[in-house]
Amino acid sequence: ISFMPHGRHIGGKHDQKILVPQIPRKNYLQHLEEKRRLQFKKFLLHRIFFVAQISENVEKKSITDYYEQLFQFILKSHLGESVTGIVLIYPTTILHVLESSVGTIYRILTDYVSHETTEPDFLLHDLKILVVSHNIPTRLFMQWYNSVIKAPVMYLEDVTQSQSKDEVVTECLTLVLKLGMYLLKNVKVGTKGPGDNLHSLVPELLLPEEIIKYLCRAEGFLSPALFLSMYNKPIHVILDAEVVWPTSTPLG
Repeated sequence: ISFMPHGRHIGGKHDQKILVPQIPRKNYLQHLEEKRRLQFKKFLLHRIFFVAQISENVEKKSITDYYEQLFQFILKSHLGESVTGIVLIYPTTILHVLESSVGTIYRILTDYVSHETTEPDFLLHDLKILVVSHNIPTRLFMQWYNSVIKAPVMYLEDVTQSQSKDEVVTECLTLVLKLGMYLLKNVKVGTKGPGDNLHSLVPELLLPEEIIKYLCRAEGFLSPALFLSMYNKPIHVILDAEVVWPTSTPLG
């Protein structure tokens, strides 16, 4: 881009062209990529909540060992995509929250489905996905915690009788997120976490096991197998009009 200063004739020997510097422009994709780099994100972060029932005669330590070994195995092929979250182990059920990339979560669900189909007496059964939060801005849990809930939490009424399923799920997620905020503020990164003392530290933030049992039995939640089936379906579906010719009605 150039312009001619005032008082100059075109073609004069003293005429000079002044170049105006170009301003670099970014498209929206470049803006998003830069924003993600500034947030130190190597991948999109997702959070999944699910509940499950524990099979009979299963030791609680077997559940934590299973997840820790699975996370380590997946980390070998998904470098840098660590898993954070918490698993609350009740006498007969679990409540689990996981934060990681979609690839890691996919591998975790796939492993559960493979065990479910080949091992009738696997550690967990009736696993139900409550909700998946996509592209969350940051982790709520700084590492992966596990806690055995030893003491029952007493409530005056059974909320499953007076509230709808959506209300029960909302209350469940709210308490779990509040529990995550408590751990974020009170537990140092690198420590073992609260251990098995949550029932004495924050009993008001723990769900009664009856609610988790209710969610395991409730209809409308996706099982891991159904979730993966929907995830693996192609996005582009060929319509009948695209393969049938000639068309039944004129196009124009």
